[in-house]
Amino acid sequence: MALIVVAEDDSDVRAVTSRVLQRAGHTVVAAADGAAALQAVRQHRPQLVVSDIDMPRMSGVQLCQAIRADPATAAVPVLFVSGSLVPGDSRPVDAQATAMLRKPFDRNELLTWVDKLLQTGHHDGQAPMTCP
Repeated sequence: MALIVVAEDDSDVRAVTSRVLQRAGHTVVAAADGAAALQAVRQHRPQLVVSDIDMPRMSGVQLCQAIRADPATAAVPVLFVSGSLVPGDSRPVDAQATAMLRKPFDRNELLTWVDKLLQTGHHDGQAPMTCP
């Protein structure tokens, strides 16, 4: 399956998200903030990044912008997951996220969108897909 970086400052959410992805057969590198996630992205070259938006040291928006700015990682899909997403929120668009999923989400929602983004295989520069 795929190598996925999970960036989430809430340790419980990070553990559950990682476990769901691992049980689905994926390899997960978990990071507690955006800076650690960026280091993991550069080191491991994942097929997907699943990131919270509001994190210490480096936000998910800053993480996504750094991923897009590096030609070696620019095409990696980024799925934002956040409880703070509201209609009209421009942060995912500004950061060039590939898709966004509102917390709380269930296991099936997460896996459906992870599978969809892995099938697509790359960020295409379009506006983020909104996950219901």
